[in-house]
Amino acid sequence: MAGTAVRPGPIDPAAVSLEQLDAFVAASRRDPVLQQQLQQPLELAEFLALARGAGYGVDQADVIAAQARAEQALSDEELQRRAGEEARKLRHFIQA
Repeated sequence: MAGTAVRPGPIDPAAVSLEQLDAFVAASRRDPVLQQQLQQPLELAEFLALARGAGYGVDQADVIAAQARAEQALSDEELQRRAGEEARKLRHFIQA
């Protein structure tokens, strides 16, 4: 089949955006100014503005997808430990 072009499959926009977030995080590791800015507590809108200002097309859904991806990689023990920490926080917050 000489001369036949191979067509790639459809591009998943969510995967592309997540790649943008991954690229931004990687760039922040190489850029001392970005590192310093990301060391400060940021609201989601501030984080997104910082990423967009650095030229990366990142939105809220990308951040949520990255968090879900990170949680999927955790062991059952780590997930249980985190759930226990959250339950303790709630117990102290909601005192009956």
